[in-house]
Amino acid sequence: MFAQPIHRTRRVVAVGMLLIAFLIGALLAAGPSDGARLASTHQVRPGETLWSIASASYGGDPREHIDAIIHRNLLVDATIQPGEVLVLP
Repeated sequence: MFAQPIHRTRRVVAVGMLLIAFLIGALLAAGPSDGARLASTHQVRPGETLWSIASASYGGDPREHIDAIIHRNLLVDATIQPGEVLVLP
């Protein structure tokens, strides 16, 4: 009469423990993505553009990085001045 609820409880506890073990393993195995990068700064030199800075600082198509630099530095447009310090995300 009481045997069935005890087996059900044991089964629920066992499944819960397996789920917790799986989640802990997944969290321990996770690491930073290849795209993760610490922000750095860049002081604009005469003749530099956001295109040249993004091309030199990142790989691939610089357009996406230019947008990120504009957004991170709260720029109104792509106009930059020599001596200005930009945060490169």
